[in-house]
Amino acid sequence: MASVRLDQLRKVYPNGHVAVEEASFEIASGELMVLVGPSGCGKTTLLRMIAGLEPISAGTLSIDGRVVNEVAPKERDVAMVFQNYALYPHMTVAENLGFGLRLRGAARDEVARRVREVARTLELEDRLDARPAALSGGQRQRVALGRALVRDPKVFLLDEPLSNLDARLRVAMRVEIARLHQRLGATMVYVTHDQIEAMTLGQRIVVFDRGRIQQIDTPMNLYRRPANLFVAGFLGSPAMNFLRGTLRRDGGWRLETPHGALALGEPPAAPAAWAGREVVVGVRPEDLEPAPAAEAVLAARVEVVEPVGNEVFLNLRFDGRPLVARLPPRTLPAPGDTLPLRFAAERLHFFDAASGGRIGD
Repeated sequence: MASVRLDQLRKVYPNGHVAVEEASFEIASGELMVLVGPSGCGKTTLLRMIAGLEPISAGTLSIDGRVVNEVAPKERDVAMVFQNYALYPHMTVAENLGFGLRLRGAARDEVARRVREVARTLELEDRLDARPAALSGGQRQRVALGRALVRDPKVFLLDEPLSNLDARLRVAMRVEIARLHQRLGATMVYVTHDQIEAMTLGQRIVVFDRGRIQQIDTPMNLYRRPANLFVAGFLGSPAMNFLRGTLRRDGGWRLETPHGALALGEPPAAPAAWAGREVVVGVRPEDLEPAPAAEAVLAARVEVVEPVGNEVFLNLRFDGRPLVARLPPRTLPAPGDTLPLRFAAERLHFFDAASGGRIGD
């Protein structure tokens, strides 16, 4: 396996559109790094630059210490798994798996050996004689993965490989990819717009927006300490709630909004220097909980109740803004009810209302 290093990597198209702006980070040998962000943010473009399918406008790309900016894709020793399976319909699973090796002139015995090994790893041994049309979606995706595995490349590049699967298969294949990575210890770069995939698969995550890196960290660090409003709102399902107002210090901290003041208690993250300035206070849905009226910080109107079995999402309206609370299943309010709520001061997040950047702690 190999490390991958990006140093000020940039991609500008002839029309002047900047798809990737100054991307710098390193993927350690054997690491599973996830690139996540909304559609059109530049993550797939960056993956294609690593693969050699997109020319690099500026910066340096190194694989295992070797600068590969001008190296042809086939000489980079990387394998890419695309969103579309792109299997050859007239070939069997075994022929699809071994095609790349045969194309490179590998001996027949070597091809057969590698195909058997990969089929065993992906539990495809009993499907080697089948053609793609006879396979399920999950099996086809495993064949696409196997076609990359059989080459034993330095780096695996996966471009939204699960987006064509139904919800149940996506969950199953997510687990399969995680197990495969643990078993192989392979260097993998995985692109997705699905933040659940990113959080569950990535050892570290690179969050993209509009061609720029917003934050790089482990999944839980991103969740607990988002660097800005974009990351805070993008990672988490349901997303973080935001309350905008002026921060005041009067006995305790409070947030002044157009419809009144919210008592914030004594949050450790409250930035004393920001008293009197406009901020955005973030609170995760699981940190909003019903409370007796005497202990409530705010009262919100229930709009929609979404039971999903082991938990319930309450879609609320407060101060003209939507809020979401995540609650355990129990006796629930009805749409139209007013619900008193509180939150733990130590779980609040503070952001600059102008720049969106995190402030405090």
